[in-house]
Amino acid sequence: MTTLVVAYHSGYGHTKRVADAVREGAASVPGVQAALLDVTQAGDAQWAELAAADAIVFGAPTYMGGASGDFKKFADASAKVWFSQGWKDKVAGGFTCSQNMSGDKYSTLMYFVTLAMQHGMVWVGTGMMPPRQPGHPDELNRLGSSIGVMAQADNVPPEQSPPKGDLDTARAYGKRLAEKTRALRR
Repeated sequence: MTTLVVAYHSGYGHTKRVADAVREGAASVPGVQAALLDVTQAGDAQWAELAAADAIVFGAPTYMGGASGDFKKFADASAKVWFSQGWKDKVAGGFTCSQNMSGDKYSTLMYFVTLAMQHGMVWVGTGMMPPRQPGHPDELNRLGSSIGVMAQADNVPPEQSPPKGDLDTARAYGKRLAEKTRALRR
């Protein structure tokens, strides 16, 4: 069984919706078990789950041009894993959500790439072309990211936003990550 863990922080629930969609996409691949891990709840059992995983997907809202402080605490705590190279050669990916169309989400995704590279992980991008109608709420990859999923959420309850296109993008990305992880495990 191939295992994938979505390690995320969500401030208001919008990023959790994206995390759920990534997990759902990954779990749709036969032979893949996908789980969510709220990094604010990371204790010994959760660190063990990450150690056993074949892939870890990082997710956080973009606040002030970077990953949320709660995610950063988790990332800083992963230095203990780094010393033993415990995540080396695991597959990695990432996603972020902010209120603005840009919101400097690229900075957050690049932070996740750097975190993964520090750990010796193997990064998988979206593999998606830009959208036919950039910004349209139903389009896959509507914000045109190749590094990881960029989602945009309006200042409304999380049940109303992010839009369908962003959640579909997250599902497709979760599926891609699971397929690449399963292939690399072989």
